[in-house]
Amino acid sequence: MQYSDTQIKELELKAKQIRRLIVQMLAKAGSGHPGGSLSATDLITALYFAVLRHNPKDPNWPQRDRFHLSKGHCCPLWYAVLAERGYFPKDKLWTLRRLGSILQGHPDRRTPGVDVASGSLGQGLSVGLGMSLAAKIDKKDYRVYCLLGDGEIQEGNIWEAAMAGSHFKCDNLCAILDYNGFQIDGKVCDIMELEPLVAKWQSFGWHVVEINGHDTKQILAAYGEAKTTKGKPTIIIAHTIKGKGVSFMENVCDFHGRAPTKEEAEKALKELE
Repeated sequence: MQYSDTQIKELELKAKQIRRLIVQMLAKAGSGHPGGSLSATDLITALYFAVLRHNPKDPNWPQRDRFHLSKGHCCPLWYAVLAERGYFPKDKLWTLRRLGSILQGHPDRRTPGVDVASGSLGQGLSVGLGMSLAAKIDKKDYRVYCLLGDGEIQEGNIWEAAMAGSHFKCDNLCAILDYNGFQIDGKVCDIMELEPLVAKWQSFGWHVVEINGHDTKQILAAYGEAKTTKGKPTIIIAHTIKGKGVSFMENVCDFHGRAPTKEEAEKALKELE
């Protein structure tokens, strides 16, 4: 599908609004994970506003495409997108991480639009694989998307799922790697080097698309390429910037899991105007 310059601009503006909501939610909650939420914003905004087949009025619509957030700690991004798409009232965002809220610190099924709880890293691609196989067994044409973190793919279970995905020719499965180069303890390359990453996924039998994860045109083209690839699953390796959009958070490991203060949030929101 071809997208006009106007559609691209609208998605970019929507991503900026999502980033503003993420900052506001986390500042109000006083805890959470801004870095990885901000780095993946363009990827998930494009998915939900231009690619995914879904119905906010019927979150359990059987024909919907599935999305699973494997790196569950970045749920502020997902919650902001779901609210903007109308899955629940936007004022619910200000209850993030409160006792009894539908928006917990990691996603669970009390949130409209969430199919499977997540948080234990390394398991999400297996969840996506199960959804993919279910579609094939039931002869359904829905697609499955799964967002992974780069620190997360150091987990062995990811590679078991990768091997199975290609073996079963799950061409309805698209993994999205938020490759921002940082994890909770520091730089990914210092903790457990992932490269040569493209060659690794190709050797496991996956179709690989490597993009700038903040370029909306590249993102949409990658989703389109994944949809037309047959006989194997696709992974989109999206090079991103941790904390993207807020200058003092970008590539700063401290903001992996620290919410902005009130003063920091005000500064961030000015940058995101």
